[in-house]
Amino acid sequence: MQKISSISLARFPISNACSSTRRTHSSFQYANLTVEKSTKKQRLPSDPDKLGFGRYFSNHMIDIDWDVKDGWFAPKIRPFQNFSIHPASKVLHYAQEIFEGLKAYYGVDGKIRVFRPELNMERMRRSARRATLPDFNTREALLLMDELIRTDADMIPKTDQASLYIRPMMFATDQHLGIGESMQAKWACFTAITGSYFDYERGIRLLADPEMVRSWKGGVGQYKMGCNYAPTIFVGKMAAMHGCDQAMWLSGDNRMVTEAGAMNLFMLWTNEDNELELITPSTESGLLLPGITRQSVLELAREWNLMKVSEANFTMCDLAKAIREHRVHEFFVSGTAANVGPVSEILHCDKERGIMEKLLIPTMNSKMQLYKRLHTTLSDIHYGRIEKPEWQRVVEL
Repeated sequence: MQKISSISLARFPISNACSSTRRTHSSFQYANLTVEKSTKKQRLPSDPDKLGFGRYFSNHMIDIDWDVKDGWFAPKIRPFQNFSIHPASKVLHYAQEIFEGLKAYYGVDGKIRVFRPELNMERMRRSARRATLPDFNTREALLLMDELIRTDADMIPKTDQASLYIRPMMFATDQHLGIGESMQAKWACFTAITGSYFDYERGIRLLADPEMVRSWKGGVGQYKMGCNYAPTIFVGKMAAMHGCDQAMWLSGDNRMVTEAGAMNLFMLWTNEDNELELITPSTESGLLLPGITRQSVLELAREWNLMKVSEANFTMCDLAKAIREHRVHEFFVSGTAANVGPVSEILHCDKERGIMEKLLIPTMNSKMQLYKRLHTTLSDIHYGRIEKPEWQRVVEL
């Protein structure tokens, strides 16, 4: 008898399920781009500290349509404006939508750099496949985003306290209420001038409640889909009510630690074998997003060779026990918006013991200050103080 194994989408090449029905235009093409310049200019606060995150948008956007018969239409850069979509569009009813988040930085040498954008586009294509949205070419997408950045280059803050956040997205526009693969879609991209995401002076506080779940085995937690985020907003409000910044997501009966908010997690600890170890939850479970900053932190830590570096699962019980035994030296988050941010406190709803336990973590007082070195190194790469060409896409003006 043949043994049946589970199917992992990660094992298959990036392609779209409906590609066999498309004869032409398998990807949009930069060569077909048209540009319409805006006559209006966004007004920004003069103080970068007042920018916040994602509130001020630049002047232009990319807009590309697709349908199953004709494939991709010619891309357009046009003035930033509202979309016009049919009320029955599938995205409005079944959340058939994906997105990405990456940043462009104005360097100390006047060059504009985008941090590892090819990884974002490859991840977006994997998400598109899972959402049965059309595939596209990574190189063509990068060329289009370069042009969008050039078009609004004067809006990129000339400071290392802010950046240009880039939001590519794709969603189903099929005008049909039937649940199924969409015959029409739109790929778009806009940018936002953004400042700091967290106040790192006091550290980040997390609420860990095992009753609240972000993703599950066989679900879509490893993809950047809008449907992953809407259910987390209520939990975020609960966290705020307890004086916390984000929720820390636990999974399964053993309460495996996965993510915090929409960020990956790292722990620097002395493990049970008395080794200094930097550990982050494994992505093989499919429960968490394989973050670009996460990957970069792992690569830097392995390059520095200061401690054991592991991608392995650990539970809330493991974490709480290690904190009580003073074996956790640092706990921090990573993400595009957050970079690397220190966690100072976890409020754990321990249902078995019937208590709300406050776990204090000495991240900002640790002797090693690994989180700070990682944050500084990544920032230096972002702004060109450190040259790492394989991680820096320079946009020629």
